[in-house]
Amino acid sequence: MTTLQTPGPTLGVVGGGQLGRMLAEAAAPLGVEIVVLDPTPDCPAAPVARDQIVADFDDEAGIRELAARADALTFEIELADQEALERVSEDSGTPVHPRPSTLQTIHDKLVQKRALEDAGVPVPPFRAVEDADDVREAIDDYGAPVMLKARTGGYDGRGNVPVESAEEADAALESVAGPAMVESFVDFEREISVIAVKGYGETATFPIGENVHEDEILRETIVPAGSDAAAEERAREVARDVLEVMDGRGVYGIELFETSDGEILLNEIAPRPHNSGHWTIEGAHSSQFEQHVRAVLGWPLASTELRSPTVSVNLLGDVDDSQDAEMRNVERILETPAAHLHWYGKRQVRPLRKMGHVTLSARDDETTEELLETARALENSVTFTSE
Repeated sequence: MTTLQTPGPTLGVVGGGQLGRMLAEAAAPLGVEIVVLDPTPDCPAAPVARDQIVADFDDEAGIRELAARADALTFEIELADQEALERVSEDSGTPVHPRPSTLQTIHDKLVQKRALEDAGVPVPPFRAVEDADDVREAIDDYGAPVMLKARTGGYDGRGNVPVESAEEADAALESVAGPAMVESFVDFEREISVIAVKGYGETATFPIGENVHEDEILRETIVPAGSDAAAEERAREVARDVLEVMDGRGVYGIELFETSDGEILLNEIAPRPHNSGHWTIEGAHSSQFEQHVRAVLGWPLASTELRSPTVSVNLLGDVDDSQDAEMRNVERILETPAAHLHWYGKRQVRPLRKMGHVTLSARDDETTEELLETARALENSVTFTSE
């Protein structure tokens, strides 16, 4: 490792959404400047980044411009073009982390599951499906319901369709509209996630979060999770095994199922900071975003210890159609001690679109149940609809 100094290097980020915005916020105190590439002019990250290159995620000329202005490259969205990143990195000498080969593995959920299963990571039974008959055969073998997943392009629950019976197979496959796979439905005790970090010769994991989803969209994360010590240790073991499969430094959001008998099964992986790790900004001694910046640049990792029990809730669009974004009734959040509002800077609000989040950390002897009750009340007080 070379001698470090500040002001530090420039980090180029493919993607300028809310994750790019929070990466830029975390990089600034370290003396690291961020330049983002995003097709949306004045994207959410633009107000806090050094600059934005307006280009599509697969625009090789734009990625080359980004590499020319940066000391290292990373991405905050899986739509980044792994082949273009690989070529640009080889030609320019600008390193990319996580490696583009990891994107290649992650892009296709079937490829991802096969790679992890081959490495001994526990996953639910799964298979590729070509037509509705394959889905019905999976239901016969696994039992109903099964989870039908688009192999590529799914995000925030889109592309995941529960299939309750053989009669639903045709409609479910049509709704996925593309190459698909089926997983056995996991009767889980809870959904948990580990935000894991792969650094320069070191790894780290944040405390385990318990996640609550509705309509396949993350709504709440509670830390610490309700898991017992044995399940938590097993989850950390699985996360470390996942990091062995992933190529390149950075933060990985690792979503897991915990069954009633304490078994841990992998759900999915994001090779970037993850929504279920937003609580770390206030709840841990370092955030997942600071850790990602450090890891990508090859800098020493910071402490991932919990400061105090913390919950975060997502603020989702409660509108019927797309419209200009304006969040109302935020004063209740601002007046609540230990409540932290994060606005993502999106210009348009759509039904169930993630527009921000609220984090609450415990003071004195507050329990996570009390925190969650307060956080839900704050979430419910916010609206994007007209008065």
